[in-house]
Amino acid sequence: MAGNTGTYLIRGASILGGEPADLLIRDGVIAETGTGLSVDGATVIDAAGLVALPGMVDVHTHLREPGREDAETVETGTRAAALGGYTAVHAMANSTPVADTAGVVEQVFTLGRAAGWVDVRPVGAVTVGLAGEQLAELGAMADSRARVRMFSDDGICVHDPVLMRRALEYVKAFDGVVAQHAQEPRLTAGAQMNEGEVSAVLGLAGWPAVAEESIIARDVLLAQHVGSRLHVCHVSTAGSVEIIRWAKERGINVTAEVTPHHLLLTDDLVRSYDPVFKVNPPLRTDADVQALRAGLADGTIDVVGTDHAPHPSEHKECEWAQAAMGMTGLETALSVVQHTMIETGLMTWADFARVTSTAAAKIGRLADQGRPLAAGEPANVILVDPAARWTVDPFRMATMGRNSPFKGRELPGKVVATFFKGHPTVLDGELNTPYPYADATAGVA
Repeated sequence: MAGNTGTYLIRGASILGGEPADLLIRDGVIAETGTGLSVDGATVIDAAGLVALPGMVDVHTHLREPGREDAETVETGTRAAALGGYTAVHAMANSTPVADTAGVVEQVFTLGRAAGWVDVRPVGAVTVGLAGEQLAELGAMADSRARVRMFSDDGICVHDPVLMRRALEYVKAFDGVVAQHAQEPRLTAGAQMNEGEVSAVLGLAGWPAVAEESIIARDVLLAQHVGSRLHVCHVSTAGSVEIIRWAKERGINVTAEVTPHHLLLTDDLVRSYDPVFKVNPPLRTDADVQALRAGLADGTIDVVGTDHAPHPSEHKECEWAQAAMGMTGLETALSVVQHTMIETGLMTWADFARVTSTAAAKIGRLADQGRPLAAGEPANVILVDPAARWTVDPFRMATMGRNSPFKGRELPGKVVATFFKGHPTVLDGELNTPYPYADATAGVA
């Protein structure tokens, strides 16, 4: 049950970058579309020059709660998500305690409803404690109030092929998906950055592309063998793109994501020794960046996932070898994708909607997200000003993490409004109010 979400008339927005039209939002749904609409009592939003898109869906977010509230909370992370144009995020399992039981995923789910900024969908761990030794209670998490459909030990590869096979077999029972962090641990022990020319010059232990590619090759064959769904997290190499393309050509049920930072940044930035550029998987070469862009454009890579990974400043403002891996991304993702994919002519705004919303909702089995902007559909809608330019300042962001690799960069595009379930969580580029769940605090400790 929810409170009154109001009536809003969006006038003259370019729908998916196409012709301008009006959208009438009432009682949480798109009630009508067309031109010249007029409704008594509606709050009118002049959207001339703005692009209307389905709310974005992130398949890969670290909200840190429970246990690491010094880095991020569900409240702060979802505020950042709403400002970034998201109406749903998948919260990764590497919290403390690990989200490997029905109790923990229900806690994250309930915290998301209490916050009310976006739909928070917990990701369950594949193995108990992320230890890679015993399957977690996948079925109980799937049957819980959180209705978990995505499972991942993200940050730690499920390296045991027998255990990975069993997980793929298990999730078939409830149409789940295993999201694999593809990294052969014995090939990356002590690795600090991409293995290549720059690592050789800097004298830093290298992280070879084959460590990622070998696991993807193994896992697509396992997914084919058991007839299950596999999702590959944060693809980062040209070779990985080719393996996924090969698998899709053979009808293997595999999907893949790429992060915004891997679409733009290269390992050359590590020459600065600035730990803000330390990330897992590492920044790769320009050739890899171009292959990732091409793979996203042609559908080999299905979605953009932020891998939003906030850290306390003391974990990043230190020497390179001791620094934590990870970057923030929720509030910059739209702009980076516009810069790398739309302004380069590789994609349209309709393509953008596919890789940031529609396909992501299908992977996570979110029935009310990623829907067309049409009458009768849930009103998860964002309005974007594609002509806006802004300079990234991590200290003005809603996330607690200040570890943005885009600090000081000028980027295009800005979210003007976010409607979650027909309620404006963001208006005029600023946080408005959260969605009024009637049972928002039910079960919150």
